[in-house]
Amino acid sequence: MAESIGKWAFILGVVIAVIAGLVGGWVVGYSPWILLVLVVLGLIVGFLNIGAKEIHDFLLASIALILVGTIAQLTSIDTIIPLLGSVIQAMVNNIAAFVAPAALVVSLKAVYNLAAKPAVV
Repeated sequence: MAESIGKWAFILGVVIAVIAGLVGGWVVGYSPWILLVLVVLGLIVGFLNIGAKEIHDFLLASIALILVGTIAQLTSIDTIIPLLGSVIQAMVNNIAAFVAPAALVVSLKAVYNLAAKPAVV
């Protein structure tokens, strides 16, 4: 059951992030709610989808996605790609907002797992 919820939370989060990026200006009034939904879905994904074996790969991918979002904001991609730049930037920002809470949960799991193991000297 938890696997199914986590799977659907991931799919829903990606779909919402992409659609909200595509329709951008039309949903500006709902941006805080969209962000809240993405954060909650990200937390669900972090708690339910990522096991001990996937922690390293997930955190590496999360760092890459969040860096891409940061670079997209810093470089103003909409000036480089006039018609699609703002849409791409909005989608990347939404995906980063979805992945960041999951990365927080998974990194806290990783820190706990490391701290819970006794040190071997």
